[in-house]
Amino acid sequence: MAIRNIIQVGDEILRKKSKTVKEFDEKLWQLLDDMRETMIKNDGCGLAAVQVGILRRAIVLDVNHMKIELINPEILETIGESIEREGCLSVKGESGFVKRPSEVTIKAYDRYGNEFILTCVDMLARAICHEVDHLDGILYIDKIEKNYKEKKDK
Repeated sequence: MAIRNIIQVGDEILRKKSKTVKEFDEKLWQLLDDMRETMIKNDGCGLAAVQVGILRRAIVLDVNHMKIELINPEILETIGESIEREGCLSVKGESGFVKRPSEVTIKAYDRYGNEFILTCVDMLARAICHEVDHLDGILYIDKIEKNYKEKKDK
């Protein structure tokens, strides 16, 4: 495994649409392993292949101690909405409030090409939506709720 460089906002590759993964082989497995190591080293909870300069529809996540790999993810259904603060490994030192679904159902493949369907809520749903956006060239900064003010506890 190897730590890869994380592409930063301003690099045009982050705005490109990632290509479908067709080969579920050792090259893909190495990419996924490298992405996971890179994400952990940088204290992230999700990383899309495009963020390490590879235009393939591959994501790794580590949310609430759940380690998930999504190849060619497709959002099937969304329910509800929530506005929460987000950041991104490709936009260092910034964060903002983004409206996302509170529940999401996706279809994806594992590293071996096995299809599965997964329904997630809360933080995992948010992380999946954030990373799927990366695969389509969309950054969270494009979706920031400009007039949203954080609710303060009384």
